[in-house]
Amino acid sequence: MKAIVYYNYGSPDVLRREEIEKPAAGNNQVLIKVRAASINPYDWHLMRGMPYIVRIPTGLRTPKNPRLGADVAGQVEAVGSNVTQFKPGDGVFGMCQGAFAEYVCASESAVAMKPDNLTFEQAAAVPMAGFTALQGLRDKGKIQPGQRALINGAAGGVGTFAVQIAKSFGADVTGVCSSRNVDMVRSIGADRVIDYTQQDFTNSGQRYDLLFDCVGNHSFSACRRVLNPKGIYLPVGGPSRRWKIGLAGAIKRLVLSRFMSQNLIAFFLAKPSKQDLTVMHDLMATGKVTPVIDKRYAWSEVPEAIRYLEQGHARGKVVLTFEPNNKM
Repeated sequence: MKAIVYYNYGSPDVLRREEIEKPAAGNNQVLIKVRAASINPYDWHLMRGMPYIVRIPTGLRTPKNPRLGADVAGQVEAVGSNVTQFKPGDGVFGMCQGAFAEYVCASESAVAMKPDNLTFEQAAAVPMAGFTALQGLRDKGKIQPGQRALINGAAGGVGTFAVQIAKSFGADVTGVCSSRNVDMVRSIGADRVIDYTQQDFTNSGQRYDLLFDCVGNHSFSACRRVLNPKGIYLPVGGPSRRWKIGLAGAIKRLVLSRFMSQNLIAFFLAKPSKQDLTVMHDLMATGKVTPVIDKRYAWSEVPEAIRYLEQGHARGKVVLTFEPNNKM
């Protein structure tokens, strides 16, 4: 089978399409014929080996695992002897290692049935960004009905999920985005939308119970100004290649949060969860959440797709499509 591989860290030019051995499902795994995958900042951080801290588990000089990709959707080709939830032919979505390939193996606990009302491309857009929005809002943000939530970066991959999930919890949601995305953010449920090219939300005089920050483009003190006395600041993203600034901010929040009534989360990383994958399935099956897709790329265009995502202006998710009639 063909797969996207990389043997050195660097720009998208290091990516190669190569013929590799087709995997076989282990006892607790499903073999998936990939129909779509989505790209996350996680993928290009691994590809570039940046920040350097990511190389500790992945390989200091060269990648230990040459496969790339995590979010996947497709059809079950075969199941392991211990698998009970799925059968060949089922449409599924979830997470695995090496999703940018014709076939992948995933743990039974890492995938769920694809909602019937979603395409494979939409389903592939969900896992990592959906987990980040859901776990951030629910577990760290402690979001409650009637609370005022501000989503900074509401038009991005995580932000579009965060707006819809916050609304599903009954929150009053304000989204921050650029002019071209105002109508889109409003269409997915935001009660109010701030165009950051026209207004700085940190100077608006408004106060929020939760600031869900997907961008990290304002100072720490400015963000504090928009929080209620018991408000929560939750950073889930930051400017590309400015990880040193982000690390300094995390340390500062960790120290200052001990002396303030506001809850300043130092950092947050979502975790794969079978239960939360089911939660996302139900939210989408009932129409409360609909993945937003910016661009679709063919498998032969993976380098171009990653370059586009790295620019930081994608509205929603960037996906890779592999239809049966298209050769990889």
